Amino acid sequence: MARWWPIDEEGDEGAQTLESMPVGLIELDTDWVVRFVNAAGEAMVGYARDELVGRSYWEAFPANARNEFGQAYREAVTTGEPRTVEGFYPEPLNQWFEVRAVPTRHGLWLYFTEVTARRQAQERLALLARVGDVLVSTLDARAAAGRLPRLLVPALASWATIIVVAEDGGLHDAGGWHVDPAQVPLVRGYARATLESSPATAPVLRALHTAQPVTLSAAELTGPRLDAVATGPARRFLSLLAPSRLTVLPLRGRATGLGVLVLGHDRHRVVPAADVATATEVADRVGQALDNARLYDQQRRLAEELQRSMLSEPPEPDHSHVVVRYLPAVEAARVGGDWYDAFLQPDGATSLVIGDVVGHDTAAAAAMGQLRSMLRGIAVTTEAGPARLLAQLDFAITQLQLPTYATVAIARFEQTEAELERGVTRVRWANAGHPPPLVIHPDGTVAELGSWQGELMLGVDHRTRRTESVVTLDRGATVLLYTDGLIERRDRDLDDGMSRLRAAAGELADRPLDDLCDQLIDRLVEGTPEDDVALVAIRLHRQDRPRPDEAGPRRQPPTVPGEASA
Repeated sequence: MARWWPIDEEGDEGAQTLESMPVGLIELDTDWVVRFVNAAGEAMVGYARDELVGRSYWEAFPANARNEFGQAYREAVTTGEPRTVEGFYPEPLNQWFEVRAVPTRHGLWLYFTEVTARRQAQERLALLARVGDVLVSTLDARAAAGRLPRLLVPALASWATIIVVAEDGGLHDAGGWHVDPAQVPLVRGYARATLESSPATAPVLRALHTAQPVTLSAAELTGPRLDAVATGPARRFLSLLAPSRLTVLPLRGRATGLGVLVLGHDRHRVVPAADVATATEVADRVGQALDNARLYDQQRRLAEELQRSMLSEPPEPDHSHVVVRYLPAVEAARVGGDWYDAFLQPDGATSLVIGDVVGHDTAAAAAMGQLRSMLRGIAVTTEAGPARLLAQLDFAITQLQLPTYATVAIARFEQTEAELERGVTRVRWANAGHPPPLVIHPDGTVAELGSWQGELMLGVDHRTRRTESVVTLDRGATVLLYTDGLIERRDRDLDDGMSRLRAAAGELADRPLDDLCDQLIDRLVEGTPEDDVALVAIRLHRQDRPRPDEAGPRRQPPTVPGEASA
């Protein structure tokens, strides 16, 4: 008759202690034969004592012969040192166990505890962490949501799909997954068919319209009652997927439903309340991410539209070609502060302006609009040079108590009759903390107008003395003014960006000005601007030749009341 008490234990009192303790215990002899199992162990492993005692452990638990449990047990016997291991035992137990294997002179004692609940709680927390990582990994919340079904299956369901509301109000299949990859087309087919045609009682529409979870049992997913769930192709796909339970969770935004998370559960799957709670948390996080992305995009469009509305078309000076470009940052939070401008002053001189307000978003765009308008109002009624214009703008910022700071560079292109005969143009420029203008000479050489040590930015101290420099350029030269978004990258310093700009400008020197500006942006920004990019450029065509088509005729500015025409 098989003995129930461990051979290393002496006395009824010790045996009774082992029998009554809540931790499972199995004793193995040196031949791996089960010699003892206590009551807690008997309850956990699913065997009656008579079925287990006297039987080979590897025969009773064949899965452990090649998994982490068996490896730990052999190491304990070989080394004579205890080993602790945690792992999952498959069918028929389907549970997680923590086992401490303690070698003795007669064999091995296995103390074990069923830790499925703890492990599942840890996995749920880890799942939520992974969901969070996916949602913050990209600015495209819909694309991120489409990757989540792979994380949720099989942790929370046998298959899953996410359907989101598109900008036009229609529904969009963001992505789906199945525990059996061969069945993924059925999941995606069900989602697409649901979008095309569904009864008003369909769970997707109910969850979306009521912003409440919808759960369907096996009885509601078979027979005539299925007509209220799906029709046409959607019904066919759902019948092939054959879920015994369907859970549809709304993706809730601040004011409206933004989509649904659909979870399908196969017949053999038990759905604990903790899994439903975790899935609800996932749905809430996805809804919040989609809502934030929606608001983020609205803010981006508002800032961009506000900014573009204030960035007017350039003038057309005689025998000169002015080109402007503006590219908003890919991140909405970085849109709003950059601007360019170009205008004729009363004496016929052409002035180019480039500026960057400190800060971003609609507040920066509004501040930019104020500064640009004030500068225009000052400049177009006077023949003041760049330094004077910067000083007056700085004083206006202080006088009007505008809480803003900005870097600005102004270049004014002048020409006397003598300079016209010589084929040159005089450039006066001043810089309040902005990257220096760049000159591409007619021979293709490139130079900067000044150094990086620009004067103090505007808005700090209006008493700062503003100075300007003068340079004479041959006709055929090109001058570029730009914001730092063109040259600055998170992984590169400004000097490196400036070197890349000089190199690209030199290579593109012979291109038409429109093409040159487009190519510069393509090469330096590489399609994904981290910050706003504003660019204004002028090419001074030779005046002893017919005016090129792209160059403008001089548009005589109106006479300022009380002053003679220049």
